[in-house]
Amino acid sequence: FRIMAGKVKWVTDIEKSVLINNFEKRGWIQVAENEDWNFYWMSVQTIRNVFSVETGYRLSDDQIVNHFPNHYELTRKDLMVKNIKRYRKELEKEGSPLAEKDENGKYIYLDFVPVTFMLPADYNLFVEEFRKNPSSTWIMKPCGKAQGKGIFLINKLSQIKKWSRDSKTSSFVSQSSKEAYVISLYINNPLLIGGKKFDLRLYVLVSTYRPLRCYMYKLGFCRFCTVKYTPSTSELDNMFVHLTNVAIQKHGDDYNHIHGGKWTVSNLRLYLESTRGKEVTNKLFDEIHWIIVQSLKAVAPVMNNDKHCFECYGYDIIIDDKLKPWLIEVNASPSLTSSTANDRILKYNLINDTLNIAVPNGEIPDCKWNKSPPKEVLGNYEVLYDEEMAQSDGADRDLRSRPGQSPGVKGSRARESGKPVLTTWK
Repeated sequence: FRIMAGKVKWVTDIEKSVLINNFEKRGWIQVAENEDWNFYWMSVQTIRNVFSVETGYRLSDDQIVNHFPNHYELTRKDLMVKNIKRYRKELEKEGSPLAEKDENGKYIYLDFVPVTFMLPADYNLFVEEFRKNPSSTWIMKPCGKAQGKGIFLINKLSQIKKWSRDSKTSSFVSQSSKEAYVISLYINNPLLIGGKKFDLRLYVLVSTYRPLRCYMYKLGFCRFCTVKYTPSTSELDNMFVHLTNVAIQKHGDDYNHIHGGKWTVSNLRLYLESTRGKEVTNKLFDEIHWIIVQSLKAVAPVMNNDKHCFECYGYDIIIDDKLKPWLIEVNASPSLTSSTANDRILKYNLINDTLNIAVPNGEIPDCKWNKSPPKEVLGNYEVLYDEEMAQSDGADRDLRSRPGQSPGVKGSRARESGKPVLTTWK
Protein backbone atom coordinates (compact mmCIF):
# COMPACT_ATOMS: atom_id res chain seq x y z
CA PHE A 1 0.00 0.00 0.00
CA ARG A 2 1.11 3.56 -0.42
CA ILE A 3 0.76 7.11 0.73
CA MET A 4 1.47 8.37 -2.77
CA ALA A 5 3.13 6.87 -5.80
CA GLY A 6 5.31 9.00 -8.04
CA LYS A 7 8.67 10.66 -8.50
CA VAL A 8 9.27 13.61 -6.20
CA LYS A 9 12.42 15.65 -5.78
CA TRP A 10 13.40 15.82 -2.11
CA VAL A 11 14.22 19.30 -0.88
CA THR A 12 17.19 18.10 1.19
CA ASP A 13 18.79 14.82 2.16
CA ILE A 14 17.97 15.57 5.80
CA GLU A 15 14.25 15.85 5.03
CA LYS A 16 14.43 12.63 3.06
CA SER A 17 16.18 10.72 5.85
CA VAL A 18 13.81 11.98 8.55
CA LEU A 19 10.75 10.99 6.52
CA ILE A 20 12.10 7.61 5.48
CA ASN A 21 13.03 6.83 9.10
CA ASN A 22 9.43 7.52 10.06
CA PHE A 23 8.06 5.44 7.21
CA GLU A 24 10.38 2.52 7.89
CA LYS A 25 9.38 2.52 11.55
CA ARG A 26 5.87 1.72 10.38
CA GLY A 27 7.07 -0.93 7.95
CA TRP A 28 5.80 1.14 5.05
CA ILE A 29 8.81 0.97 2.74
CA GLN A 30 9.58 -2.16 0.80
CA VAL A 31 13.18 -2.36 -0.32
CA ALA A 32 13.45 -3.89 -3.79
CA GLU A 33 15.66 -2.99 -6.71
CA ASN A 34 12.84 -3.09 -9.17
CA GLU A 35 10.11 -1.44 -7.09
CA ASP A 36 8.16 1.11 -9.09
CA TRP A 37 6.53 3.00 -6.22
CA ASN A 38 7.47 4.41 -2.87
CA PHE A 39 6.23 6.70 -0.12
CA TYR A 40 6.60 10.41 -0.63
CA TRP A 41 6.01 13.61 1.25
CA MET A 42 4.85 15.61 -1.73
CA SER A 43 5.77 19.13 -2.77
CA VAL A 44 3.07 21.70 -3.51
CA GLN A 45 3.95 21.58 -7.21
CA THR A 46 3.50 17.79 -7.30
CA ILE A 47 0.13 18.15 -5.60
CA ARG A 48 -0.88 20.66 -8.26
CA ASN A 49 0.00 18.12 -10.95
CA VAL A 50 -1.79 15.26 -9.18
CA PHE A 51 -5.04 17.22 -8.95
CA SER A 52 -4.68 18.87 -12.35
CA VAL A 53 -7.63 18.33 -14.70
CA GLU A 54 -5.21 17.69 -17.58
CA THR A 55 -3.45 14.73 -15.93
CA GLY A 56 -6.70 12.92 -15.16
CA TYR A 57 -5.01 11.22 -12.19
CA ARG A 58 -7.35 9.53 -9.71
CA LEU A 59 -6.31 8.58 -6.19
CA SER A 60 -7.39 5.23 -4.81
CA ASP A 61 -8.79 4.75 -1.30
CA ASP A 62 -5.40 3.65 0.08
CA GLN A 63 -3.64 6.80 -1.11
CA ILE A 64 -3.44 9.93 1.03
CA VAL A 65 -1.47 13.10 0.32
CA ASN A 66 -0.12 15.85 2.54
CA HIS A 67 -1.73 18.92 0.90
CA PHE A 68 -5.22 20.01 -0.03
CA PRO A 69 -5.56 20.71 -3.78
CA ASN A 70 -6.10 24.48 -3.38
CA HIS A 71 -4.21 25.02 -0.13
CA TYR A 72 -3.00 28.31 -1.66
CA GLU A 73 -6.31 29.91 -0.63
CA LEU A 74 -4.70 30.03 2.81
CA THR A 75 -0.99 29.91 2.04
CA ARG A 76 -0.70 32.57 -0.67
CA LYS A 77 -0.34 35.90 1.10
CA ASP A 78 -2.81 37.76 -1.14
CA LEU A 79 -5.47 35.02 -1.11
CA MET A 80 -5.27 34.59 2.66
CA VAL A 81 -6.02 38.28 3.19
CA LYS A 82 -8.74 38.23 0.53
CA ASN A 83 -10.48 35.26 2.20
CA ILE A 84 -10.25 36.79 5.67
CA LYS A 85 -11.77 40.05 4.37
CA ARG A 86 -14.58 38.09 2.72
CA TYR A 87 -15.15 36.13 5.92
CA ARG A 88 -15.47 39.35 7.93
CA LYS A 89 -18.01 40.77 5.48
CA GLU A 90 -20.08 37.58 5.55
CA LEU A 91 -20.18 37.62 9.36
CA GLU A 92 -21.18 41.28 9.20
CA LYS A 93 -24.08 40.49 6.87
CA GLU A 94 -25.21 37.73 9.23
CA GLY A 95 -25.15 40.18 12.11
CA SER A 96 -22.60 38.05 13.95
CA PRO A 97 -21.25 39.58 17.17
CA LEU A 98 -17.79 38.52 15.98
CA ALA A 99 -17.94 41.21 13.28
CA GLU A 100 -18.53 44.00 15.81
CA LYS A 101 -16.60 47.23 15.16
CA ASP A 102 -15.46 50.07 17.41
CA GLU A 103 -16.30 53.77 16.99
CA ASN A 104 -13.46 54.11 14.44
CA GLY A 105 -14.83 51.32 12.26
CA LYS A 106 -12.15 48.79 13.26
CA TYR A 107 -13.05 45.19 13.94
CA ILE A 108 -12.88 44.48 17.66
CA TYR A 109 -12.37 40.72 17.43
CA LEU A 110 -11.34 40.08 13.84
CA ASP A 111 -8.55 42.63 13.63
CA PHE A 112 -5.67 40.15 13.55
CA VAL A 113 -4.13 40.81 10.11
CA PRO A 114 -2.20 44.07 9.48
CA VAL A 115 -3.81 46.48 6.98
CA THR A 116 -2.90 44.95 3.62
CA PHE A 117 -3.30 45.81 -0.06
CA MET A 118 -2.53 43.91 -3.25
CA LEU A 119 -0.20 45.53 -5.75
CA PRO A 120 -0.60 46.57 -8.46
CA ALA A 121 -4.40 46.13 -8.24
CA ASP A 122 -4.95 48.20 -5.06
CA TYR A 123 -2.27 50.82 -5.63
CA ASN A 124 -4.64 53.80 -5.48
CA LEU A 125 -6.30 52.48 -2.30
CA PHE A 126 -2.86 52.02 -0.78
CA VAL A 127 -1.82 55.59 -1.61
CA GLU A 128 -5.02 56.88 -0.01
CA GLU A 129 -4.26 54.90 3.19
CA PHE A 130 -0.57 55.87 3.14
CA ARG A 131 -1.41 59.58 3.04
CA LYS A 132 -3.54 59.27 6.17
CA ASN A 133 -0.35 58.46 8.06
CA PRO A 134 2.67 59.44 5.94
CA SER A 135 5.15 58.57 8.70
CA SER A 136 4.17 54.89 8.67
CA THR A 137 6.39 52.04 7.49
CA TRP A 138 5.11 49.34 5.13
CA ILE A 139 6.48 45.93 4.21
CA MET A 140 6.31 44.57 0.66
CA LYS A 141 6.28 40.83 -0.06
CA PRO A 142 5.93 38.87 -3.30
CA CYS A 143 2.76 36.75 -3.06
CA GLY A 144 4.24 33.47 -4.13
CA LYS A 145 7.69 33.39 -2.53
CA ALA A 146 9.02 32.16 0.82
CA GLN A 147 12.10 32.33 3.07
CA GLY A 148 12.13 36.14 3.03
CA LYS A 149 12.90 36.36 -0.69
CA GLY A 150 11.98 39.64 -2.40
CA ILE A 151 10.84 41.37 0.83
CA PHE A 152 11.66 45.02 1.50
CA LEU A 153 10.41 47.89 3.68
CA ILE A 154 9.32 51.33 2.53
CA ASN A 155 8.34 54.59 4.22
CA LYS A 156 8.01 56.79 1.12
CA LEU A 157 5.85 56.45 -1.97
CA SER A 158 8.86 57.19 -4.13
CA GLN A 159 10.43 53.93 -2.99
CA ILE A 160 7.93 51.87 -4.96
CA LYS A 161 7.94 54.15 -8.00
CA LYS A 162 10.65 51.92 -9.45
CA TRP A 163 7.71 49.80 -10.44
CA SER A 164 6.84 52.74 -12.70
CA ARG A 165 3.65 54.52 -13.48
CA ASP A 166 1.98 54.34 -16.85
CA SER A 167 2.06 58.01 -17.88
CA LYS A 168 -1.09 57.71 -20.02
CA THR A 169 -3.40 56.01 -17.58
CA SER A 170 -1.62 57.18 -14.41
CA SER A 171 -2.18 53.70 -13.07
CA PHE A 172 0.35 51.67 -11.16
CA VAL A 173 2.12 48.99 -13.19
CA SER A 174 4.42 46.36 -11.71
CA GLN A 175 7.83 45.57 -13.18
CA SER A 176 6.66 42.09 -13.94
CA SER A 177 3.08 41.45 -14.95
CA LYS A 178 3.47 37.90 -13.60
CA GLU A 179 4.46 38.77 -10.04
CA ALA A 180 1.98 40.28 -7.62
CA TYR A 181 2.95 41.77 -4.27
CA VAL A 182 1.17 42.43 -1.02
CA ILE A 183 1.98 45.55 0.95
CA SER A 184 1.14 45.52 4.66
CA LEU A 185 1.42 48.03 7.45
CA TYR A 186 4.65 47.11 9.21
CA ILE A 187 4.30 46.27 12.91
CA ASN A 188 6.95 48.69 14.15
CA ASN A 189 6.31 48.05 17.85
CA PRO A 190 7.11 44.32 18.12
CA LEU A 191 7.59 42.71 21.50
CA LEU A 192 11.35 42.57 22.04
CA ILE A 193 13.32 40.09 24.12
CA GLY A 194 16.93 41.08 24.73
CA GLY A 195 16.27 44.01 22.41
CA LYS A 196 15.64 41.68 19.46
CA LYS A 197 12.57 41.09 17.33
CA PHE A 198 11.16 37.58 17.03
CA ASP A 199 8.15 35.75 15.65
CA LEU A 200 6.43 32.46 16.42
CA ARG A 201 6.41 29.44 14.13
CA LEU A 202 3.48 27.24 15.13
CA TYR A 203 2.42 24.00 13.46
CA VAL A 204 -1.25 23.31 12.81
CA LEU A 205 -2.57 20.10 11.30
CA VAL A 206 -5.90 20.07 9.46
CA SER A 207 -7.39 16.63 8.81
CA THR A 208 -10.62 17.92 7.27
CA TYR A 209 -12.14 21.34 6.49
CA ARG A 210 -15.80 20.31 6.36
CA PRO A 211 -16.35 19.65 9.19
CA LEU A 212 -13.30 21.59 10.35
CA ARG A 213 -10.98 19.55 12.54
CA CYS A 214 -7.58 20.96 13.43
CA TYR A 215 -4.76 20.23 15.86
CA MET A 216 -2.16 22.50 17.44
CA TYR A 217 1.38 21.20 17.88
CA LYS A 218 2.72 22.01 21.35
CA LEU A 219 6.38 22.20 20.30
CA GLY A 220 6.49 25.37 18.24
CA PHE A 221 9.36 27.82 18.52
CA CYS A 222 10.37 31.49 18.36
CA ARG A 223 12.78 32.74 15.69
CA PHE A 224 14.95 35.68 16.73
CA CYS A 225 16.73 38.28 14.66
CA THR A 226 20.51 38.42 15.16
CA VAL A 227 20.67 42.23 15.34
CA LYS A 228 18.90 44.39 17.92
CA TYR A 229 15.72 46.02 16.70
CA THR A 230 15.42 49.71 15.91
CA PRO A 231 12.55 51.48 14.14
CA SER A 232 15.07 53.95 12.73
CA THR A 233 14.52 54.65 9.05
CA SER A 234 18.27 54.36 8.50
CA GLU A 235 17.99 50.60 9.18
CA LEU A 236 15.04 49.85 6.87
CA ASP A 237 17.32 47.98 4.48
CA ASN A 238 18.91 45.83 7.20
CA MET A 239 17.02 42.55 7.01
CA PHE A 240 18.95 41.15 9.99
CA VAL A 241 16.98 43.68 12.08
CA HIS A 242 13.55 43.13 10.57
CA LEU A 243 13.13 39.61 9.13
CA THR A 244 13.17 36.57 11.38
CA ASN A 245 13.47 33.97 8.59
CA VAL A 246 16.27 31.50 9.36
CA ALA A 247 17.11 31.48 5.63
CA ILE A 248 18.16 35.13 6.08
CA GLN A 249 19.45 35.19 9.66
CA LYS A 250 21.86 32.26 9.17
CA HIS A 251 23.96 34.50 6.91
CA GLY A 252 24.42 37.10 9.65
CA ASP A 253 27.75 37.53 11.47
CA ASP A 254 26.07 37.04 14.85
CA TYR A 255 24.13 33.89 13.96
CA ASN A 256 24.58 31.15 16.58
CA HIS A 257 24.75 27.69 14.98
CA ILE A 258 24.21 25.91 18.30
CA HIS A 259 20.82 27.30 19.28
CA GLY A 260 20.01 28.78 15.86
CA GLY A 261 18.50 31.91 17.39
CA LYS A 262 15.50 29.87 18.53
CA TRP A 263 13.48 29.53 21.71
CA THR A 264 10.81 26.93 22.38
CA VAL A 265 7.26 28.14 22.87
CA SER A 266 7.38 26.79 26.41
CA ASN A 267 10.41 29.03 27.12
CA LEU A 268 8.52 32.02 25.75
CA ARG A 269 5.53 31.20 27.91
CA LEU A 270 7.78 30.92 30.97
CA TYR A 271 9.43 34.26 30.16
CA LEU A 272 6.08 36.01 29.70
CA GLU A 273 4.59 34.50 32.84
CA SER A 274 7.56 35.77 34.87
CA THR A 275 7.56 39.26 33.32
CA ARG A 276 3.89 39.92 32.51
CA GLY A 277 1.99 37.43 34.66
CA LYS A 278 0.20 34.14 34.10
CA GLU A 279 -3.23 35.56 33.34
CA VAL A 280 -1.95 37.89 30.62
CA THR A 281 0.13 35.07 29.11
CA ASN A 282 -2.83 32.68 29.04
CA LYS A 283 -4.93 35.36 27.34
CA LEU A 284 -2.24 35.88 24.69
CA PHE A 285 -2.06 32.19 23.79
CA ASP A 286 -5.86 31.91 23.76
CA GLU A 287 -5.94 34.81 21.28
CA ILE A 288 -3.34 33.06 19.11
CA HIS A 289 -5.52 29.93 19.06
CA TRP A 290 -8.52 32.12 18.24
CA ILE A 291 -6.67 33.68 15.27
CA ILE A 292 -5.67 30.29 13.86
CA VAL A 293 -9.19 28.85 14.02
CA GLN A 294 -10.76 31.99 12.51
CA SER A 295 -8.26 31.93 9.62
CA LEU A 296 -9.14 28.29 8.94
CA LYS A 297 -12.86 29.04 9.11
CA ALA A 298 -12.30 31.88 6.65
CA VAL A 299 -10.95 29.51 3.97
CA ALA A 300 -13.02 26.40 4.81
CA PRO A 301 -15.90 27.26 2.41
CA VAL A 302 -13.57 27.64 -0.59
CA MET A 303 -11.13 24.84 0.23
CA ASN A 304 -11.36 21.71 -1.89
CA ASN A 305 -11.94 19.29 0.98
CA ASP A 306 -10.68 16.17 -0.79
CA LYS A 307 -11.02 13.04 1.36
CA HIS A 308 -7.49 11.90 0.44
CA CYS A 309 -5.88 15.01 1.97
CA PHE A 310 -4.44 16.28 5.22
CA GLU A 311 -2.09 19.23 5.72
CA CYS A 312 0.37 20.55 8.26
CA TYR A 313 0.70 24.35 8.10
CA GLY A 314 3.42 26.58 9.50
CA TYR A 315 1.78 29.63 11.07
CA ASP A 316 3.88 32.78 11.52
CA ILE A 317 2.65 35.02 14.34
CA ILE A 318 4.16 38.28 15.58
CA ILE A 319 3.36 39.69 19.03
CA ASP A 320 3.49 43.47 19.51
CA ASP A 321 4.58 45.26 22.69
CA LYS A 322 0.96 45.40 23.88
CA LEU A 323 0.87 41.59 23.70
CA LYS A 324 -1.49 41.61 20.74
CA PRO A 325 -0.80 38.73 18.31
CA TRP A 326 -0.85 39.33 14.54
CA LEU A 327 -1.13 36.71 11.80
CA ILE A 328 1.64 37.37 9.29
CA GLU A 329 1.36 34.39 6.95
CA VAL A 330 0.68 30.67 6.69
CA ASN A 331 3.16 28.30 5.05
CA ALA A 332 2.06 25.25 3.07
CA SER A 333 5.48 23.63 3.28
CA PRO A 334 7.06 24.64 6.59
CA SER A 335 10.74 23.72 6.53
CA LEU A 336 11.58 20.24 7.74
CA THR A 337 15.31 20.89 7.56
CA SER A 338 17.04 21.10 10.89
CA SER A 339 19.47 23.89 11.69
CA THR A 340 20.22 22.59 15.21
CA ALA A 341 20.11 19.31 17.17
CA ASN A 342 16.91 20.40 18.94
CA ASP A 343 15.42 21.29 15.57
CA ARG A 344 16.02 17.79 14.27
CA ILE A 345 14.33 16.21 17.28
CA LEU A 346 11.37 18.59 17.03
CA LYS A 347 10.83 18.00 13.33
CA TYR A 348 11.26 14.26 13.57
CA ASN A 349 8.55 14.21 16.26
CA LEU A 350 6.40 16.58 14.20
CA ILE A 351 6.44 14.22 11.21
CA ASN A 352 5.95 11.19 13.44
CA ASP A 353 2.92 12.67 15.24
CA THR A 354 1.45 14.03 11.99
CA LEU A 355 1.60 10.60 10.36
CA ASN A 356 0.09 8.95 13.44
CA ILE A 357 -2.95 11.20 13.09
CA ALA A 358 -3.16 10.85 9.30
CA VAL A 359 -2.79 7.06 9.47
CA PRO A 360 -3.50 5.87 13.06
CA ASN A 361 -1.62 2.78 14.24
CA GLY A 362 0.34 2.60 11.01
CA GLU A 363 -2.54 0.76 9.38
CA ILE A 364 -3.26 0.70 5.67
CA PRO A 365 -4.43 4.22 4.74
CA ASP A 366 -8.16 4.47 4.13
CA CYS A 367 -9.50 7.84 3.05
CA LYS A 368 -13.05 6.82 4.01
CA TRP A 369 -12.48 6.63 7.75
CA ASN A 370 -13.90 9.43 9.89
CA LYS A 371 -10.52 11.11 10.54
CA SER A 372 -11.10 11.36 14.27
CA PRO A 373 -8.15 9.48 15.81
CA PRO A 374 -8.09 8.34 19.44
CA LYS A 375 -6.45 10.66 21.97
CA GLU A 376 -3.54 8.29 22.61
CA VAL A 377 -2.15 8.72 19.06
CA LEU A 378 -2.04 12.54 19.17
CA GLY A 379 1.49 12.70 20.61
CA ASN A 380 2.44 16.37 20.95
CA TYR A 381 -0.69 17.51 19.13
CA GLU A 382 -3.81 18.66 20.94
CA VAL A 383 -7.22 19.19 19.40
CA LEU A 384 -7.61 22.88 18.70
CA TYR A 385 -11.09 22.82 17.19
CA ASP A 386 -13.56 20.09 16.25
CA GLU A 387 -16.57 21.54 14.47
CA GLU A 388 -18.49 18.27 14.55
CA MET A 389 -18.11 17.96 18.29
CA ALA A 390 -18.96 21.64 18.76
CA GLN A 391 -22.22 21.17 16.88
CA SER A 392 -23.10 17.95 18.66
CA ASP A 393 -22.59 19.76 21.96
CA GLY A 394 -25.15 22.26 20.70
CA ALA A 395 -22.77 24.96 21.87
CA ASP A 396 -21.17 26.92 19.04
CA ARG A 397 -20.59 29.85 21.35
CA ASP A 398 -18.45 32.92 20.94
CA LEU A 399 -15.02 32.75 22.54
CA ARG A 400 -15.14 36.47 23.19
CA SER A 401 -18.24 36.19 25.32
CA ARG A 402 -15.94 34.78 28.01
CA PRO A 403 -12.61 36.61 27.72
CA GLY A 404 -9.47 34.75 28.68
CA GLN A 405 -10.94 31.29 28.37
CA SER A 406 -9.42 28.62 26.26
CA PRO A 407 -10.63 27.62 22.79
CA GLY A 408 -10.77 23.95 21.97
CA VAL A 409 -13.07 21.01 22.40
CA LYS A 410 -14.78 19.55 25.38
CA GLY A 411 -12.27 18.52 28.01
CA SER A 412 -9.32 19.87 26.03
CA ARG A 413 -7.59 21.54 28.96
CA ALA A 414 -8.39 23.30 32.20
CA ARG A 415 -6.96 26.39 33.77
CA GLU A 416 -4.62 26.12 36.71
CA SER A 417 -7.29 27.76 38.82
CA GLY A 418 -9.61 24.83 38.20
CA LYS A 419 -12.26 27.02 36.55
CA PRO A 420 -14.16 25.40 33.68
CA VAL A 421 -12.99 26.39 30.22
CA LEU A 422 -15.06 27.32 27.21
CA THR A 423 -15.18 24.22 25.05
CA THR A 424 -16.49 25.47 21.71
CA TRP A 425 -17.08 28.71 19.91
CA LYS A 426 -18.37 29.98 16.59
